[in-house]
Amino acid sequence: MAISESPEIFNHQLQHQGEHSIRRRRIDATTATTTSNTRDNDNGNDEHSSSASSSSITDELEKKNSSEFYTNGKVEANQIENHENEKKKDGGDVPISYTYRPSAPAHRRIKESPLSSDAIFRQSHAGLFNLCIVVLVAVNSRLIIENLMKYGLLIRYGFWFSSRSLRDWPLFMCCLSLNIFPLAAFMVEKLSLHEVISEYVIVSLHVLITSASILYPVTMILSYDSAVVSGIILMLFTCIVWLKLVSYAHANYDMRALANSDDKVPGSPSDSADAVEKYEVSFNSLAYFMVAPTLCYQTSYPRTESIRKRWVTRQLIKLVIFTGVMGFIIEQYINPIVQNSQHPLKGNLLNAIERVLKLSVPTLYVWLCMFYCFFHLWLNILAEILRFGDREFYKDWWNAKTAEEYWRMWNMPVHKWMVRHIYFPCLRHKIPKGVAIVIAFFVSAVFHELCIGVPCHMIKFWAFMGIMLQVPLCILTNFLQNKFQNTMVGNMIFWFFFSIFGQPMCVLLYYHDSMNQKLGTD
Repeated sequence: MAISESPEIFNHQLQHQGEHSIRRRRIDATTATTTSNTRDNDNGNDEHSSSASSSSITDELEKKNSSEFYTNGKVEANQIENHENEKKKDGGDVPISYTYRPSAPAHRRIKESPLSSDAIFRQSHAGLFNLCIVVLVAVNSRLIIENLMKYGLLIRYGFWFSSRSLRDWPLFMCCLSLNIFPLAAFMVEKLSLHEVISEYVIVSLHVLITSASILYPVTMILSYDSAVVSGIILMLFTCIVWLKLVSYAHANYDMRALANSDDKVPGSPSDSADAVEKYEVSFNSLAYFMVAPTLCYQTSYPRTESIRKRWVTRQLIKLVIFTGVMGFIIEQYINPIVQNSQHPLKGNLLNAIERVLKLSVPTLYVWLCMFYCFFHLWLNILAEILRFGDREFYKDWWNAKTAEEYWRMWNMPVHKWMVRHIYFPCLRHKIPKGVAIVIAFFVSAVFHELCIGVPCHMIKFWAFMGIMLQVPLCILTNFLQNKFQNTMVGNMIFWFFFSIFGQPMCVLLYYHDSMNQKLGTD
């Protein structure tokens, strides 16, 4: 960039030239005073010696002031250096008298537009980001005002507390009795440690315990006319207990097999982080594992030194606030939209698309609040209380370019469980990689259906199909990512089908099916 293109740099340089001139005059005055004092003290010494002495003092003072100037003003020096480099690129220096003349060239080298494909990733987009935030706040403010003018304040205490919840005490007792199954698994491992029962009996008992741990709550929910929220909470606890019991049984089986064999894991010395743990059965290890924010069992975990009580208090306050925001969005926005809609598969197509798109924004906000409350706040609070060290509960899933990357990053506890107990065991049994991925998605789809369909007292397989449809979506987004390198095409397609289309569609389907079931029973 030439001087004619940057008057600020030119003025900045003139200012420094003026400051340097003032320093030079001060040095000359100091030199003159020093020379005069030297002549008085020497009483007629040689004039050539005095001149040489004053010259050396001048040089020292000038070096000192120049060093202080450039030491204290590194930013200015860098700007001047950059300006000199720009002048060299543009074809040399331009005299000051020709800086702003009409005949001075304004275009000196080839430059790209800031938003061109070659330069867009080298630019800062902080201003555009701020503009998007302002537009987002303005649009959502208008929607809030419009909703309040149309429906009024719809928040009722029934969302937080209902008399129907008092009748859900069987589900509460069922939740407390889930502790029986980890105790049973511990007794089985104790018997296996003392070699009282055979390996076949051990595996059979673990299969029986894990199956009973999930069938018992499902039977309780379907047997009682419980609230949907109570059923969802119980099913979430049930799925967590089942996943933990499977990991406990599988990890102990593997440690027991390695302890009974002479094989050693290649590349895993005993002091490395990847070393296989020694087989031992400890009640304290199982108890800590059942409450720790992880689904993968091991005899010991990385621990922090202390508990930050103030930090835990702040996170609890955030948890209460964002849970309230989530309830407000559900009551104020999602419920009216769903109640005023028709069945998406039985009504007008355009009307169904309009309802789905209108429902996509509040459902997306609820989903983000749920993610922040559970994966960031609650799991970190639990980890802090238990001094659990590994807190990588999620990665930057918002930057995922394919659906497969998203499912690997957004829920790390489940992802680690799938990789440890399903994916790699399938590969070790010579199952193809694609089939192993489909099996992992199948298990995830089954549990999604259990967590939604069972509390709603209907099994329609909408959640199951929604998860299984992620398999072709993974194939599509991977293909687009390989075809269009360094683009976010796969990311945009995934977010459209998953968040903008998939989640609102599932909400409408389950709502209308549950309403039709109630009307049919009545």
